[in-house]
Amino acid sequence: MRQFTPEVVLPARRGHEQAVLGLLRAYGPLNRGELSRRCGLSRTTLHDTLSGLLAAGAVVTATPDEAPRGRGRPAERLALNPAAGQALGIDFSRRAVYVAAVDVTYEIVGTAGEAHAPGLPWPDRVALAERLVRGLLGGGLWRRALKGVGVGVVGPLTGAWDGSRDGALSGVAALLGERFGGPVLLDNNTRLAALAESTWGAAAGDQDALYLRLSYGVGGGVVAGGVLHRGADGVSGEIGHVPVDPAGRPCECGGTGCLETVASIRAVLDAYRARGGQGDDLPALKAAVEARDPIALGLLSEVGGQIGRVLAALSNAIGPRVIVVGGELAELGAPLLEPVRKALDAGAVPISRHRLALRRAALGGVAGALGGVALALGESPLLSRYPAPEPEPEPEPEPGPAASPADSRAGGPADSPVGRRGGRGGPSPRPAVGWGAAQARPRRPLTPLPSLPTLPVSRGRRAAS
Repeated sequence: MRQFTPEVVLPARRGHEQAVLGLLRAYGPLNRGELSRRCGLSRTTLHDTLSGLLAAGAVVTATPDEAPRGRGRPAERLALNPAAGQALGIDFSRRAVYVAAVDVTYEIVGTAGEAHAPGLPWPDRVALAERLVRGLLGGGLWRRALKGVGVGVVGPLTGAWDGSRDGALSGVAALLGERFGGPVLLDNNTRLAALAESTWGAAAGDQDALYLRLSYGVGGGVVAGGVLHRGADGVSGEIGHVPVDPAGRPCECGGTGCLETVASIRAVLDAYRARGGQGDDLPALKAAVEARDPIALGLLSEVGGQIGRVLAALSNAIGPRVIVVGGELAELGAPLLEPVRKALDAGAVPISRHRLALRRAALGGVAGALGGVALALGESPLLSRYPAPEPEPEPEPEPGPAASPADSRAGGPADSPVGRRGGRGGPSPRPAVGWGAAQARPRRPLTPLPSLPTLPVSRGRRAAS
């Protein structure tokens, strides 16, 4: 499978491109004169910008302007070309698959999701993702213009972007490459949800944010200094495995009394039934909360307090400005979130207590898939120092004449690989970077996404994370 390295684009050029794309998106086809008047770019800058967009296929020539211009041919109009390519985001959560598609003009093509039984085999989950993508994009022509696929999976991802160093996912990465045919990047799905919420959602614009998802698993993501943090071994954001009760239940991570053993959906439902509550699923618990069932309200008060104390400790260590709470359990609302807020206020250090905002997530279940889109495009400023995927190895240079000592001191002859890629008169070589090298990516502005369409879930079943 091909490795994928996002194109390096200077921030100024990206800003010019975004300005032109934004005008064409807002006003429809425009000729060059109209674009020049509306965007304020110089003639040379606009010409270079349009040349790049036309070459990339993001902009195409539309029907010529038929308005009279006097002598000469009518001015050609330029328009967006949504068919030029798409980027896909896929979130393989525990009990559902979500997909999102964005075209090269940064417009959302659509989102979709479908619930499935726990433990569905990977080939079936990938086939489900492909079916959802086909439903969004239609047919198979989208394969030819696929720019990249960002994929979220449950749990830490300790290997490379394509899962080649993670035995549990290496086969999945290969299967995805066969199904979709485009460059595929993998990361933790909850961290991708944090990326989406910090780019377009409840934490957009905040340089320091902490994201927590309360679902069938408990996880999160950290944004520090405007950068999404992955961690040395890909374990950043594993909030669900912070111990809260040394005498508590065993956790699947091997620990005891982790937050996930008390604050996941299954753990809350088990505790509710153990206390005498009647309800086997989340809708039943929600109905009990709305009916002011004292057992349900008392349980959520305790769980919320434990969550709030963990968030307070993390807040004191990380120093976020905003904490975003998402996942199906957060949809229970104030009976859970108010105890979280109280415990957070009680545990946070005074200097930040009154500046720290606690917010509900804004993007819903499709957040992980949208984060996958951002990862595939490499566009979010939050990825500016996120480790880049390893490029394909370059072919060995053909043997040439031996370099003289003078050549060695000067960095190699002009026609040698060294002379072409480095030294005076040539561009600096781009180092091969992987997870172990936090090589800086250029910061590039990303156009805010419009309001998301309603997430369709087939067979009338709610997609669960």
